[in-house]
Amino acid sequence: MSIRRQTFFWASALVVLLVIVFILRDILLPFVLGAAIAYLLDPLADKLEEFGLSRLLATILIMLVFSLIVVMGLVILLPLLIEQLVDLVSRMPEYLQSLRDLAVSTLQSWFGDKWLTAKLELDGTLKDLAQKAAGWAGQLLTSVLSGGLAVVNFIALLVVTPVVAFYLLLDWDRMMQHISDWLPRDHAATIRQIGTDIDDVVSGFVRGQFTVLMILALFYVIGLTIIGLNFGLLIGLGAGLISFIPFVGPVVGFVIGGTVAVVQFWPDWHWIVAVLGVFLAGQAVEGNILSPMIVGDRVRLHPVWLMFALFVFGYLFGFVGMLLAVPVAAAIGVLVRFGLQLYLKSSLYQGETKPRRKKA
Repeated sequence: MSIRRQTFFWASALVVLLVIVFILRDILLPFVLGAAIAYLLDPLADKLEEFGLSRLLATILIMLVFSLIVVMGLVILLPLLIEQLVDLVSRMPEYLQSLRDLAVSTLQSWFGDKWLTAKLELDGTLKDLAQKAAGWAGQLLTSVLSGGLAVVNFIALLVVTPVVAFYLLLDWDRMMQHISDWLPRDHAATIRQIGTDIDDVVSGFVRGQFTVLMILALFYVIGLTIIGLNFGLLIGLGAGLISFIPFVGPVVGFVIGGTVAVVQFWPDWHWIVAVLGVFLAGQAVEGNILSPMIVGDRVRLHPVWLMFALFVFGYLFGFVGMLLAVPVAAAIGVLVRFGLQLYLKSSLYQGETKPRRKKA
């Protein structure tokens, strides 16, 4: 098969796959999530096999422990998080009004009678923000009630995902062997090497970043709880878990946590600084200690490229797309680097070298 026909075949297969994912995006979440869980837990299953356990017994043991942890988390944390989320949304107008009063009093103390114009502009701005916040809260609640987090769909997710994860984890090595056997014989070694590179990047990022996010979320929650910030569990856990998007997690936590701290603690500015310091310290620890030690420099996913992939796939495929964004971005990065290596060795880059004629 010629290079042109091979390129056309694999490009067509990729297009068909993307179309299928786009069409079925509303029902793929349990299967994609189950595959992600199986991928994350596969090294642990391999370790248990090395200790003498069968693959079936190792899979059962892992899924039992994993399911127990998830159920305990849902039973203990989910009601608290929902309660704090509803309370935060309902108190948002009160917080905005408190910020407005604080800003007005500060402007009056600084500028005296000249603050009237600024007050009118501030009232208009805060009114607009309040309307947008109310609209956002309404859309959020509507989405929760009618979208993928509806009760029936949520229960289905809890039932289907563990089953998918169990069977994929049980047959993971066998499936990988079958895929390896199906590779084109002429290019099998090259494709296996590319697959290994992709696996190194994805596993390094996903497993390492998951550990970093858990530590970061725990750090935020403990710090904000010790300070006594309202909604500390919700803000800290949310800021930690969305930190896989570069800079978004700490910024969101900094803004929301700072806003709540100003309303709650003013004029005791020490506590406000302490709340902001928790997020600054978390970002410093994550950037200088956690990520270098746990994730390392072998991931080679540029933050801008990662953010772009997350936004694009999230826009096209929803939450399923966000789950697929990191492995797809890693695969594209590996393929681009592989193509660049071929290009640097080709005559297209180096040019044609014509042999010199010998003088008579």
